[in-house]
Amino acid sequence: MCRLAMKTANEPFSPFSILTAMEAMQEGYDGSGLGLLLRGLEFTDYKYNSQDPVLSGIVHSEEALGRLNSIMDARGFVLRYDHEFETDMSKVEATDRHKYILRVYKKPEAWKTLGQEQVENEMMITRLALRKDGEEHNGDLTAFSLWPDVAMIKEVGWPLGVGEALGLQSGRIKSRVCMAQGRQNTNWGINLYACHPFFIEGVATMTNGENTAFIPIKDWLTGTGFPGYIGYQSDSEVFAHILHYVTRRLKLPLQAYKHVITPLRNNELAVHPQGEFLRGLRDVCRRLIIDGPNAVIATLADETCMLAMDAKKLRPAMVGGKPGEWAIASEMCGVDAMIPDRDRSKDFQPMREHTIIIPPDRQELEIWSQFNPFPMIQAA
Repeated sequence: MCRLAMKTANEPFSPFSILTAMEAMQEGYDGSGLGLLLRGLEFTDYKYNSQDPVLSGIVHSEEALGRLNSIMDARGFVLRYDHEFETDMSKVEATDRHKYILRVYKKPEAWKTLGQEQVENEMMITRLALRKDGEEHNGDLTAFSLWPDVAMIKEVGWPLGVGEALGLQSGRIKSRVCMAQGRQNTNWGINLYACHPFFIEGVATMTNGENTAFIPIKDWLTGTGFPGYIGYQSDSEVFAHILHYVTRRLKLPLQAYKHVITPLRNNELAVHPQGEFLRGLRDVCRRLIIDGPNAVIATLADETCMLAMDAKKLRPAMVGGKPGEWAIASEMCGVDAMIPDRDRSKDFQPMREHTIIIPPDRQELEIWSQFNPFPMIQAA
């Protein structure tokens, strides 16, 4: 199994503090990789405007860096800030990292006439162009995300070692949300794109488990023709794409995600107040039903956070915290490491019907049951 840790707080914090939670759970993974996603960014040496897109990735050569610069220049991006990591590469196995990319750009002037959805689509298309360029040059350029207020870091090695290698202990980068996964490489070869979290147009997920329904789900998603539904070096990447499909393309509320990946049984739908709608949703999205076990942690562009289990509930996860500060982890010791001064009697471990939602104000948990209605459908 992998191990997951996520913290969300009103006050920005260092991602290195989350790596201590990963260290507490280190018996649950094999050190084959670390993935970090940060939202609500703060830099000690740059006053960041949260509307500016941030590019995250890695270039493996000076030539790849030149191509990256050319692509961004040609598309009209203007570099505002280039974060220089304080690297100590003796802490990781990688030997071909020319530069870790974490750059803030000004949006192209041509985008001023575009609507918000068009701007977001252009950011996705630009990221995909960078990824394609890297793949056409023996993988010498990786592009994890291009999105406002989001940074992603992925590397092979033990989480604490990766954090030390990139100087994250200095506190120069902070965020209000941090997702972290120690990846156990059980089903796939080492590939940085296969390392959780996964990201698409503001939607991010990470998963502990396996998805044996991966192939039919992947085929259905790619069959929609949406350009961002590509890649799939990991069977867990479809979780992010399903959440994107539900919330951004179907424009359903976050609670609907659970009904798509693990729909209720016929006898349960028969007595559900929205049973007719949910039966139709299940039939339309039947190919997106997962086959677990899985624990899924997600965040959205507005910093909403989520935890959901599948029906088998054979992968652990729990949530705890206090107003203004909450944590989700695979094990209690992970939550302890992130928020030690909480009231532990209020910790919650979801059952198969639950979705845990932490709203952007972070004042309290919302424990939502699949057996309960959600207002947006009634309004529609």
